[in-house]
Parts: sequence; C-alpha cells; structure tokens
Amino acid sequence: GMSMDLVVYNIFYTTNGIIGTPISVCSTYIALFLLFGAFLEATGVANFFIDCANALVGWASGGPAKVAVVSSALCGMVSGSSVGNTVTTGSVTIPMMKKTGYPPEFAGAVEAASSTGGQIMPPIMGAAAFIMAEMTGYEYSDIIVRAILPAFLYFLGIFLGVHFKAKKLGLVGLKREELPKWKLLLPKIYLLLPLIILTWMVIAGQTMAKSAIYGTIVAIVVGIINKDDRMTPSKFVNGLENGGKNCLSIGIACGIAGIISVCITMTGLGGKLITYVVKLSGGNLFIALFLTMICCIILGMGVPTTANYIIMASTCAPILINGMSMHILAANMFVFYFGIVADITPPVALAAYAGAAIAKAPPMKTALNATRLAIAAFIIPYIFAYNNAMIFVGDVTFFGVASIVISATLGMASIASGFMGYLIHDLKWYSRIALIAGGLLMVIPGTVTDLAGLAILIVILLIQRAENKKEKKAAV
Repeated sequence: GMSMDLVVYNIFYTTNGIIGTPISVCSTYIALFLLFGAFLEATGVANFFIDCANALVGWASGGPAKVAVVSSALCGMVSGSSVGNTVTTGSVTIPMMKKTGYPPEFAGAVEAASSTGGQIMPPIMGAAAFIMAEMTGYEYSDIIVRAILPAFLYFLGIFLGVHFKAKKLGLVGLKREELPKWKLLLPKIYLLLPLIILTWMVIAGQTMAKSAIYGTIVAIVVGIINKDDRMTPSKFVNGLENGGKNCLSIGIACGIAGIISVCITMTGLGGKLITYVVKLSGGNLFIALFLTMICCIILGMGVPTTANYIIMASTCAPILINGMSMHILAANMFVFYFGIVADITPPVALAAYAGAAIAKAPPMKTALNATRLAIAAFIIPYIFAYNNAMIFVGDVTFFGVASIVISATLGMASIASGFMGYLIHDLKWYSRIALIAGGLLMVIPGTVTDLAGLAILIVILLIQRAENKKEKKAAV
C-alpha cells in the first residue's frame, strides 16, 4: 500500500536507507581498518603467521592441517572475508595437507572452516566488531574481550577434529628440519607491532579512527624496515589500491544492507518475524533460538561478513531481544555466529567451495566436511545464549567462567572425537553416538548435565583402553 515516491524517499533521502548506519560506520571506521589491513598484509605478516604456525605445530600428527587452523585464525584477525582468507592461506596450506595424506575434500574443509572462524576472531572480527559496537552501545574494546572465549572454543573444536582425523589416518607431521626455526622467526616479531599498537590504543580508550590511523602508519614503517619483504613505492601504491578496492566492495555491501534494513522497517517485516517466531516457539527459548538460527543461515548465504552482520542485527537480533528478552550482546553475537557460518553450510557454502577449488575436490563433500569440523559454531552460541557468563555478561565469577571453559573444552573434545571416529583408537558406531551425546551434555550449562557427559566420556575411555590391551595381547 506504499507509493513509489514514499519508497524512493525512504531509501534515498533519509538517514535510514542507503545513507544510514552501515554507510556511516563504513566511512568512519571500517574504511580506515580496511586500509590498515591492506598495509599490514603488504608487510608480509601473512607469511610470518604461516611460518609461526609451522614452527608451532607443523611437527605434530597431521601437522599441515593444524598449521592451517592456527594460521587462518591469525590471518583472520585482519581479513574481512572468509572466502578471501581461504584463498590466501589455503593456497599454501591445502597442498601441504594433501601431500601429508589428508583426502582433498577434508583438506579444503579444514581451511574453509578455519578461515570462516577468522571472522569471529578478535580484534577485527571481519570489521563487524565496529558495527556491533555502534548497534549495541558497547565499547569496541568490550566487544573484542567478550568474543575471545567463544572464538577460542571454536578453533579448539576444529583443532581437535583435525587431530583425531590425523590419528585415525595414521598421519605424521612434517620433518623438523623442514620447518622454520624459531631463532630465525623471533627477530621478525616486530611484524606484529601494528596489531599490538592498534589493540593497545583501542583498549586504552583512544578512538577507533585514531587507533586505525596510527596502526596504519606503524604498518608502513614496519614494511619499510622489513628487509626480507621491504615495502617499495610500488607496494605502497598497491596497498592503497587494495584498500580502496576493499572499501568499494564493503561500501556497496553496506549500502545494500541499508536498503534491506529500511525495507524491513517500512514493511513491518521485523515486527512480523518477532511475532511469528514467538508464536511458533510458544515462549520456549530453545525453539526460538533454533528458528532464529535457520533465519540467520538462510539470510547469510553468500553475503560478505560486514553486510551479513548488519542484516542479522536488523532482522534476527530483535527476535531474541524484543521477543525473548535476551541480553542485547548475547543476541547480537548469536545471530552474527550463524550468519557467518552460512559460508560453510550447504547449499551456498562459498568458503567451502573456494577451498574445494584449490583442493580439486567435490564442492558439496567439502562443504559437508567443513560443517562437521565447525560443529562448535553450531553449539557455542547456544551456550552463551543460555549462560551469558561465557561472554562475561551478568553475574560473572572466576569459578563460574572456569567451570564453563573446562566443561565446554571437554565437551568439544568429546564431540570432535565422536564425529571423527577416533579416541585412543577407532571407535565403534555406538561409541561415536555416545561421545557426541556426552559432549553435548557437557556444553549445556548445568552441573548435572556436566557430570553426566563426563561420566560417558570416562566410560568410553575405559572401554577404549580395555580394547587396546586386548588388541596388543592378540598381536603378541
């Protein structure tokens, strides 16, 4: 029932449409951080991250896959795209994984899942952290601190999945003599200076714009003094060019997100979504969270990180905040996680398809493997939705947070083991189901569920040890 004049006016001539919050944040903060990221990349820090990851875990069982997890987490701090992150680090790590003995679809999946996790990794979080600060009213420094624990558990889940898969396949790490030496890497630690300066300034209370400008200046200086990969005038121009290109793509995405946001407001779709989800859930939080998760995955398919979060914050977060009275930060983090995880969830799993292309593997098999590896991303948001202590909100005590961390860590280990089919040795189908169930019990907040899950894990461990002894006796 709206006239075209009114629609055009709202989209183009008000501060609720294209020239709205997304573009405002993009021009004020994101553009500067994209420029910072471009110059930081020009310093050669990505190669430094990969070398550090190799030195740290390259020697372990299935080392190259663990290198992919660690390096993607580090590179993800400055990358605003899960697909871009997959292509950048994947071009190095995926061939290494295949050479070690991982199946191509698994190699592509490890990189895609790790690179997607880079978008939830503080301090940059794919530039969404800046918009989240604007939309929730929390300080940027608060956002990145509260995102640390969920991000750690996400990468722990992938790391353990990779470890159990390597043990199952009997894969070994790279030879130590092939790995970078710490004595050669430590003198290059100054490459991290731009990130350290940026984070320190933000936490110290400086404005985000000022922090980004100083961080960029330090990145340029670091690039000039890096004799192994020195920043030449042509590299400086390339940094400006890459930063400009990234600003264009993110700016367009933010503009489109503004159109979507104003259309949701004009049509009242946001209010209808809240009403329908609350009605369908019958006031049950779990059902409301599940329905919101489905909405986020569908709306997040194929959408870049920054625009992805804006759409989630406009459409899905109000369902939980207004409809279910959830804490504003927990709700925003919940929808952000599931919007991002759309990049590895079939049928439109862009990051997984990028990994599959590099690995020369079937795209859908790669996407399914990535979803299985990143199972933590489907579980962790439910934990902090029910228990805000994981994101340091509400009545937070040291012992409360410690118990969540311990139970969630054991739970993720149990789930990863069940999905990969290996603990001490190969698991039978019923043991796999039991471990997944036990893991889920441990990640659900509550003493009774934690103890029940732990009991299942201990029983399976004892069974595995007994089976191991029998096999050794039979071999003798």
